[in-house]
Amino acid sequence: MKAAGVQHYDCSVRSGWTPQGADIRLPQIPGNEFAGIVDQVGEGVAGFSVGSEVLGFSLLNSYAEYIVVGADQIVSKPSSITWEEAGGLTGNGQGAHIALKAIGVGPGDTVLIHGAAGSLGAFAVQLAKEWGAKTIIGTASEANHDYVRSLGAIPTTYGEGLVERVRALAPDGVDAAFDTAGAEAARASVELVADRSRICTFAAYDLIEELGLRVVRGERSAARLAELVELHSQGKLRIQIRQAFPLEQAADAHRLIETRHGRGKIVLAIG
Repeated sequence: MKAAGVQHYDCSVRSGWTPQGADIRLPQIPGNEFAGIVDQVGEGVAGFSVGSEVLGFSLLNSYAEYIVVGADQIVSKPSSITWEEAGGLTGNGQGAHIALKAIGVGPGDTVLIHGAAGSLGAFAVQLAKEWGAKTIIGTASEANHDYVRSLGAIPTTYGEGLVERVRALAPDGVDAAFDTAGAEAARASVELVADRSRICTFAAYDLIEELGLRVVRGERSAARLAELVELHSQGKLRIQIRQAFPLEQAADAHRLIETRHGRGKIVLAIG
């Protein structure tokens, strides 16, 4: 293993939460995205060999020096992507891909991305742009507005008056919204988007039923990951590394990500 991404998902598992349908019993090794070099190959595996540089995903266990995964959970790492970038691509990258597909983001849409400077939000902005959205509005702190603008979104601050600010930026209305920030953002989305099936949240799960939001279902896959890697190779998807912690400082990485503030992706540098 060379690197592993850090996600809010990992913090939830650490705190005792279990993904639906998963048989997880603590203690467990957290982490579900990684990059590294193939050390051994199982019988009948094609496409990879000892020494292959790869990135991939798992349910758990990526905060480690070694991990065992299936060949359908990894793709080849191109030389154009660093180990840290590769380690932090699949979780939030595939999450944003799944979410935007679920709410039907496509050509001509006006899309609102809450938390656009974070890793998940930044991926969402870039994918919405790639898929032809006409206008992308991204919420972020004022310090991150230039960064959000560089991704392809119109930045606006979150907090009081958000609905009015978004309406001023999108006088013809908002077609779809993706919330990576929390309850306030989810409630604002309901005021701004007429069709609630085109609103999804990765940060206010307790409000999904109450507000009638889209329940997002989708599985990470090697094909989806390969699409993201190709976009990165074409210069259409970039990854901002916020901070890389050594593996033994994983607890500090969790403390930082749990603040829910900051620009870019947090990763663990392992090998």
